[in-house]
Amino acid sequence: MSAVVVVESPAKAKTIEKYLGKGYKVLASYGHVRAFPKKDGSVDPNQDFLIKYEVIADKKKRLDAIDKALEKADTLILASDLDREGEAIAWHVAEVLRERGSLQGKTIQRITFNEITKKAIQEAVANPGTMDMQLVDAQQARSALDYLVGFTLSPLLWRKIRSGLSAGRVQSVALRLICEREQHIREFKAKEFWTIDATCLTAAGAVPFDAQLHAVDGEKLGKFAITDGVSAKTMAGRVERGSFQVASVDKKQVRQQPSPPFITTTLQMDASRKLGFTARKTMQVAQKLYEGIEVDGEPVGLITYMRTDSLTLSEDALVEMRSHIQQTYGDAYLPDKPRRFKTNSKNAQEAHEAIRPTAISRTPEALKSVLDADEWKLYKLIWKRALASQMEAAVLDQVRADLESGGLSLRANGSTLAFPGFRTLYIEGTDEPAKQDGERLLPPLAVGDQIEVKQADARQHFTEPKPRFSEATLVKELEADGIGRPSTYANILNVLRERKYVEMEKKRFVPTDVGEWVNKFLVGSFSDIVAPKFTAEVEDRLDAVARGEEGWKPVLREFWAPFKEAVDKALGAERPAEETDETCPECGKPMAIKLGRYGKFLACTGYPACKHARPMNGSSEPEEPELSDQLCDKCQSPMVIKHGRFGKFLGCSAYPKCKNIQPMEKPEDTGVRCPECGEGTFLVKKSRRGKVFYSCSAYPKCKNALWNKPIAQPCPACGASFVTEKVSKRNGTEHLCASEGCGWKEQVAEAE
Repeated sequence: MSAVVVVESPAKAKTIEKYLGKGYKVLASYGHVRAFPKKDGSVDPNQDFLIKYEVIADKKKRLDAIDKALEKADTLILASDLDREGEAIAWHVAEVLRERGSLQGKTIQRITFNEITKKAIQEAVANPGTMDMQLVDAQQARSALDYLVGFTLSPLLWRKIRSGLSAGRVQSVALRLICEREQHIREFKAKEFWTIDATCLTAAGAVPFDAQLHAVDGEKLGKFAITDGVSAKTMAGRVERGSFQVASVDKKQVRQQPSPPFITTTLQMDASRKLGFTARKTMQVAQKLYEGIEVDGEPVGLITYMRTDSLTLSEDALVEMRSHIQQTYGDAYLPDKPRRFKTNSKNAQEAHEAIRPTAISRTPEALKSVLDADEWKLYKLIWKRALASQMEAAVLDQVRADLESGGLSLRANGSTLAFPGFRTLYIEGTDEPAKQDGERLLPPLAVGDQIEVKQADARQHFTEPKPRFSEATLVKELEADGIGRPSTYANILNVLRERKYVEMEKKRFVPTDVGEWVNKFLVGSFSDIVAPKFTAEVEDRLDAVARGEEGWKPVLREFWAPFKEAVDKALGAERPAEETDETCPECGKPMAIKLGRYGKFLACTGYPACKHARPMNGSSEPEEPELSDQLCDKCQSPMVIKHGRFGKFLGCSAYPKCKNIQPMEKPEDTGVRCPECGEGTFLVKKSRRGKVFYSCSAYPKCKNALWNKPIAQPCPACGASFVTEKVSKRNGTEHLCASEGCGWKEQVAEAE
C-alpha cells in the first residue's frame, strides 16, 4: 500500500513520517483549508442556512501538494486532531479533493490518536475508521453561529458606538462577566469588623501558640459581632486579664486526595497560577510538546493531546505510573488499586485521555537539556500532576482546642502533616492569594491545663469585594457556566485584549472605556443573547448535535429568529450616551458623554440640530497646542504635540499646508546602510504590538525592513555589507546573513 497522510502541522508531519517509514508520505494542511469568504452572505438564513466556503488563499499550494502526492498513492489517510475542529479539517480536505476529482479510485481512511508515539501511530494506521459527520455538523453549526453574530453585530457597533469594533457570541459573554465584576467592585461598600487574637502559653511555658476569641457567654461570635474599635479593645482587655484553662481537645485525622490529571481548562488555570502563562501561551507550548521535540536524535511527542475534557488515563499509562511510584517512592506511596476519576463533562469522549506524559520514564530532569525554559516548566507541571494523581492520599493530624475563662471562649487550631503522600510531588494552585498551608503546631494540651494569655490584640478588618478576574478565574467561571469549550478559551481572552476591550492590571482583567460601552450596548439591546445561561444552552445544543441527538439546522433556526428580531429593534435605538448635569452653552440642552474615535467626549443631546461638542478635559475652550522643541524637517515650522489613536505624536504647526508628522522620540539609528536603496540606514522601530523591527530611514520610498538586528560586519560567505543578530531561547545568540540564497550563520559565545 502507498498512502498520503494529511495532518495539521508540519512539526507533527515530520514526527509521524519517521514512525511510518516507506510507502507513506505525510503532508500538513497547516490548519483549516477552507473558510467563509470575508463578506456578508456566506451563511444565508433565507436559504435555510446555505453555507458557502472558499479555499483560503495561502492553502491552495498545500492542497496542490497533497493532490500531486495522491497521484502516486492509492490511499488518503486523514489524520487531523481528534476533536471537532480536527474532524472538520479532515472533511474540508476531503471535500476539496473530491471536487477536484482527485479521489476517484482512492481509498479514504480517517485515523485519530491521543499521542504521537510510534506505538500509537502504528496502531491508528492498522485500525482506521471513518469520518464522524456528527462532529463535522457540530463544528459547522458553531462556525455558522459565530459568523452570523459577528457579521450582524459588528456593523451595528460601528453605527451605534464607533467604527472598527467587533462582537462575538462567546467573547461578548466573557466581556459581560468582566464588566459586571468591575461594577460590583465600584459599588461595593466595605463593612468593618474586628477580631480578638491572643498569644497563649501553657503552664510549662514552652512554645507560644495563637488562639482567637470564639464565643462569649456561650454564644458563638459571628463575623460582625464586634464592629467598632472601642468594643474590640474593651474585649481584648477582658481576654488579657482572664484566667483560662483547656475545656476541650478534639483530635482527628483527615485524608487529602490528589487532584485529577489535567484537562485543557485545569492546565490553563494552573499554568496561569504557577507559571504566569497566559491561556494562549499555555496552549502554544503544549502544542509543541504534543507534536514532537527532538530527543536522542529523533522527534518524540512528549504529552498526549492537549484539547480534552476527559479525565481518563489509559491502562498502559496507569501500569507505568504505578511502577514508577513504587520504584521511586516505595510501597507506602502506592494505593491498593489505580485511582480513576469521573469525567464531569457530559460531552467528553472517554476514548480520549486526560493530559499526561507519553512516557512517565521521561522525567523532567532527563529532558531539561532538550527543552527550552517554557517547555520544561510546562512539561514538569503536567508530569507531576499526572503522577501525583496516582499516589496515596496525604494524611493530616488536626487538633482543635477550646480555652475558657469566665464566659470567654478562645479557640486554637493546629494541623500537622502525618504522611505527605501525593504532596511530596504536587499541590494544586489556588485562584486567590494563598493562605498559610504549612504546619500550625499546638503544644501538648489536656483538659484542665492552665493557659496564660501573654497578649490579646484587637485587629481591625474590612470586607473586600470579589477580586477582578485573572485568566485562571475567568476560565474557571466560563467553564462553570458551560460557556465556550476548552479549545476556545485561549482565543476568547486574546481577542478581548486585541480589541482593546480589556487591559491587564497586575495580571487581572480591567475593562477599558471602549469595553464598557460595547458591553452596555450589547446588554441593553441583546440581554438574552449575551446572558451566560443562554450561551450555555446553545453550547448544550451543539453538544447534542455532536452526539447525533439533534440536527444542526434546527439549532440555527431557533437561534436566528429571536436574534434577528433583537437586531432590527436595536437599529432604531438611540446611540448610547451618558447624560450629565451640564447644559449646552449654545442651545441649553443637556450635554451627554459619548464615545468617539479617541475616547470619551461631551456632545449636545440636540444633535444633529446642535453640533456642539468638546473633549472631556473640563474646558469648553479649544486647547492650545503644546509646542515641542523640534522643527519640521520639511518646512522648518515648529512641531506641536498631538494626541492620536496610538498615543502622542508630533505634527507640523503649519497644518494643513504641511502635513508632516513624526513620532515623539526619534528612532535610534543603527548606522547600517540599506542595501536596497543605498541611501537610508536601518532605524530601530516598534510595531503596533510592541515588537522591535528595523526599517530603512528612506521609508516610504524604500520599504526594506528586517526583524533581526543588523550588524555592521561583512558576511564571510557571500561578502554582503552586513549580517544580522538573532537571539532565541533555544539557540542563544547567532549571527546570520540576510542575503537571499546565503545560508551562513554562526553561534556567538555568551559574554561571561
